[in-house]
Amino acid sequence: MKKKNEFSLTSDLYLLRAEKRWTQKYVADQLGVTRQTVHSLEANKYNPSLALAFEIAFLFDKRIDEIFTYKKGGIE
Repeated sequence: MKKKNEFSLTSDLYLLRAEKRWTQKYVADQLGVTRQTVHSLEANKYNPSLALAFEIAFLFDKRIDEIFTYKKGGIE
């Protein structure tokens, strides 16, 4: 059961990457992270720093809120 103060961050990174037909390795190289980090971001197992979220948004020419969805306490 989730605590009230817990939050989750989900992303559409996989869909955006698939649309561009980019590999996880390509995205990782562009962002200066490992392929495993990109995989973890796509699987919603890792929350990016604000700086990394901005880099991802810039790479895909999107706003952060077009890529990531923040949910707190089960309420979006």
